Amino acid sequence: MWPAVRFLHLIAMAFFVGGQLMLVAAVVPAVRRHGTDLASRSAARRFGIGSVVALAVLVGTGAGMASHYDRWRDGVLQAKLSVLVLAGVLLGLHTVAPQRRVLSVAVFVASLAIVWLGVELAHG
Repeated sequence: MWPAVRFLHLIAMAFFVGGQLMLVAAVVPAVRRHGTDLASRSAARRFGIGSVVALAVLVGTGAGMASHYDRWRDGVLQAKLSVLVLAGVLLGLHTVAPQRRVLSVAVFVASLAIVWLGVELAHG
């Protein structure tokens, strides 16, 4: 069962971070170049809905794995959870002020840090 739980965790992470990569690398530059802001907002709204689902899966599977593998006291997990809380705050601020580019970049950087810490955790 635990390989399936880890698989779900990785798929949710791929959706969440991969979606951010797509927005940063393709959607936002195309919108800036061609001025189709309405399409951008629609894509961001749909991605936001999927992100909420992905985050729920990430939290559920992550908590399950941390319990199963007895990792709650691991310093890397603690750091990952701290960055996760920071990312949650930044996401909340971003939903209130979606035009603030600095918030988008901060959420993206925090997400990459979470992935990095997850890799460290998996191999530690």
